[in-house]
Amino acid sequence: MSYLDELFSVAGKTALVTGAATGIGRMAATALVKAGATVMIASRKGEDCVGVAGELNGLGASGRAEGFAADVSSEAAIAALVAEVRARTERLHILVNNAGISWGAPLESFPYHAWAKVFGVNVTAVFHLTRELLPLLEAAASDADPARVINLGSVMGTQPLAEDAYSYSASKAAVHHLTRILASEFAARRITVNAFAPGPFRSRMTAFATGTEDQVRHVGNHVPIGRIGAPDDIAGATLYLCSRAGSYVTGAILPIDGGQSVQHGLTLFKE
Repeated sequence: MSYLDELFSVAGKTALVTGAATGIGRMAATALVKAGATVMIASRKGEDCVGVAGELNGLGASGRAEGFAADVSSEAAIAALVAEVRARTERLHILVNNAGISWGAPLESFPYHAWAKVFGVNVTAVFHLTRELLPLLEAAASDADPARVINLGSVMGTQPLAEDAYSYSASKAAVHHLTRILASEFAARRITVNAFAPGPFRSRMTAFATGTEDQVRHVGNHVPIGRIGAPDDIAGATLYLCSRAGSYVTGAILPIDGGQSVQHGLTLFKE
């Protein structure tokens, strides 16, 4: 194995990626499988997860995937997911809390229940699932190679931007802060906790705005670097944080947004 391969290797590691049947979760799961990990792919759509796992196993990569149905929208559902993971492995090297939901409505009609629903999946579930899987994460952790937790935030959690998704944007800001809190508390347990803060990527959640090539170009024109995100952008960040290359990084909110997090449009003296 070359130095580069060894530095970014996740060979032999076991991972759980929630909400991994589509979008960013699938991108992260694909990267981990290609790089040698065993990846549990879980979401509400169990048949889709099984199908994605089959596709990944057909790539001939050194890793493998297992797909099954799981839900994180209630305490009971999270308990069932934890039981399923424990039945499949005694150690969990990587947890990617990717599952999430959004809600869009104008300010005047934004419903009360959209706050509890979105925060329940996007924030509460991240905390509760991570806590319940701590014994498996600790079993996989070592001083030289910590266990890893990656939470899915958003550029909308770093910028004062809602676009009618008020509870979603606020929930992602909460994910970022929770990530820092857990990073501090878990350091002594030899577990790193970081978050992605992606800009626009193609996914089921963003299909309304990225469903066609014209839409993709239109959205990309609003990104400083001139395009929306691609699967390799998520793959590179995932392998960095989950391999030896990222073993000293914790509490980071990693912008994967083509420069949107530093895009402001303000000038002081230039016309």
